[in-house]
Amino acid sequence: MSRRLPPLNAVRAFEAAARCGNFTRAAQELFVTQGAVSRHIGTLEDWLKVRLFDRGRHGIELTPQGQAYYASVRAGLEQIEQGTRQIQRSPDEKRLRIKLPPTFAIRWLMPRLARFHALHPDIDVQITTSHQSVDFEREDVDVSIHSEPVAPQGPGYRKLFGETLLPVCAPALLAKGPPLRVPSDLARYDLLCSMNRPNDWPTWLKAAGAQGVDGNSGLKFENAALAYQAAADQLGVIVALLPFVRDDLAAGRLVEPFGLRVETEGAYWLCWRPGADKPQRVRAFEEWIVGEAQ
Repeated sequence: MSRRLPPLNAVRAFEAAARCGNFTRAAQELFVTQGAVSRHIGTLEDWLKVRLFDRGRHGIELTPQGQAYYASVRAGLEQIEQGTRQIQRSPDEKRLRIKLPPTFAIRWLMPRLARFHALHPDIDVQITTSHQSVDFEREDVDVSIHSEPVAPQGPGYRKLFGETLLPVCAPALLAKGPPLRVPSDLARYDLLCSMNRPNDWPTWLKAAGAQGVDGNSGLKFENAALAYQAAADQLGVIVALLPFVRDDLAAGRLVEPFGLRVETEGAYWLCWRPGADKPQRVRAFEEWIVGEAQ
């Protein structure tokens, strides 16, 4: 028995119009004219013998029948989209797709990645950087690394390392600038930070008992990688995460003016697709990166 389905182009136009709340925006999304969207909606209403929208002077509004139908149509199209993404995912065991914040990639992973490649030359690593949390249902990602203020719940996570804050700067800046003997001396320097981590300076300054230092002032950057580079270029003092500057401190590229290191409740976590067996490439990367983090 054949399926009794409405015109699918009309269904798609209805979903876009209901979601956008406007025929014009729906037309722009679908790359058709507003008139075409209106005709599709009319065709669907005739087919269903139900009015889906109330059309008034101030725009459109879903009728009760339209709201109920939109919920069903939206769920169905989301299932089609997810199924399409899943079928398009490459089963290639040799490609490991990683999503992580840009600073973690630049300051921590990249200097170590050659060691993973030496151990697993058959695995091709594909890296995407983003501050957004991964959505495994919608993204072609095998593993993700991100920071969390509290421990994630459920399976599919493993802790890499905690967050330890400490101010650092270029040795040349310290040599030519005012002395940094006590935390309150930071008032004479530009404080560098990432807009994604606005609480780092206030957290450290509070623990240090610094007087007269505004932790919300200074130079702010889109991501911490730029702030670290600014510190290396002598623009000011950055409150850094210890794992990201440990090598620089050992090599003398950055110096630590104070002896106070502040532990936060946050940490970086490795996560993978839940509810499925971990592929060999994911198990190999997990074993390697946990060892590096330790």
